[in-house]
Amino acid sequence: MNAQKKEPYVEKPVAGFPLKLVIGLMVLSAAFVLLLAAYTQSSQSLPSTPSSSSEKPTPITQESTDNLPVTPATSAGSGFAPTVANPVPATASAPEGMVWIPGGEFSMGGDAESESLCSVPGVTRDALPIHRVVVDGFWMDATEVTNEQYSQFVNATGYVTVAEQKPTQEEFPTAPPENLIAGSTVFAPTPQPVPLNNYFHWWSYVAGADWRNPTGPENDLTGRENYPVVQIAYEDAVAYATWADKRLPTEAEWEFAARGGKAGELYAWGNELQPGGKFQANIYQGEFPVEGRDTGEDGFKGIAPVKQYSPNAYGVYDIAGNVWEWTSDWYRHDYYESLAAEGRVARNPQGPDSPFDPAEPTEKKRVHRGGSFLCTDLYCTRYMVGTRGKGEVRTASNHVGFRCVKSVKQP
Repeated sequence: MNAQKKEPYVEKPVAGFPLKLVIGLMVLSAAFVLLLAAYTQSSQSLPSTPSSSSEKPTPITQESTDNLPVTPATSAGSGFAPTVANPVPATASAPEGMVWIPGGEFSMGGDAESESLCSVPGVTRDALPIHRVVVDGFWMDATEVTNEQYSQFVNATGYVTVAEQKPTQEEFPTAPPENLIAGSTVFAPTPQPVPLNNYFHWWSYVAGADWRNPTGPENDLTGRENYPVVQIAYEDAVAYATWADKRLPTEAEWEFAARGGKAGELYAWGNELQPGGKFQANIYQGEFPVEGRDTGEDGFKGIAPVKQYSPNAYGVYDIAGNVWEWTSDWYRHDYYESLAAEGRVARNPQGPDSPFDPAEPTEKKRVHRGGSFLCTDLYCTRYMVGTRGKGEVRTASNHVGFRCVKSVKQP
């Protein structure tokens, strides 16, 4: 994508929604839409965001992971070795709303079987190769952060999210003042089937869309206190985590928790999408992206409240589907290759030092994990536990949220 600022323009109405792209660089990313994570791109002049909250994972030593017992976990793919869980239990009572993740050594990433389930070839290749990783034990939120929880944070601090901030003339000196409107990206289903190679058909920039009004000013949070908060940019998630004395998980921590002590399984609940004929996550069924064609076979059409499906083996809810979740890692398509090339087990990896997405080399992106209620096999089922997403750090949308973790304090 060209990094130079462009003149703002008014797009034709999309699917009955007035689409006004108030800033030229706030356009939808083709690479991200292929992962069903569409978003508006922010100006390159926007300030950098912190890499994480002040709390960092406790470094793990070689001695702490030697001779760990193997948990009863089987490998579904030839590249996966058994998970070796840390036997040390939590040394303190659980913080409210959090569950203990023991940490240990595991095989991280995806394989050819994950790729074969995607309708768009190649979009899981950034999850290769499978490689061995060790993470220390930590606490993790049992659910994604909810609207009620985020409201408590905002009421206590007066924090204003990125989507609520009006773009300034200094940021976009060539933009007409009337086009400098606060808002965010919203999924806009189409009135009839459309070609799936033009993502502008089903995404809109909506003035007034933010965490309080996820799809625009006419939609609020009444009755949705227990839904995951969305329209959250990376820095908005970090701000909450810092206030709560927590942090965002690393990508490795997130995947260790999602796997629940198992090795190489396709989903957080096993290798079958519908064990016993029942869906285990809130994803998209039906003809995408047509209005009214989400059949809701999983129990929900659109976003769902938290805790609507069984937790995984570690007690974590909704680790797949519903909303994408921010992690603290910068995104690089070749990061797993670089870790594997070191020829040793990666210990508490923090992600690459800088971001790079060859599809959009000028954009600063962090890793998203877990997929969302818009994940469909028409693109790629990236609620599969070993696969990855990505998002520009100043971008929010109505299917991206987060959950937090907390390091164990060492004596």
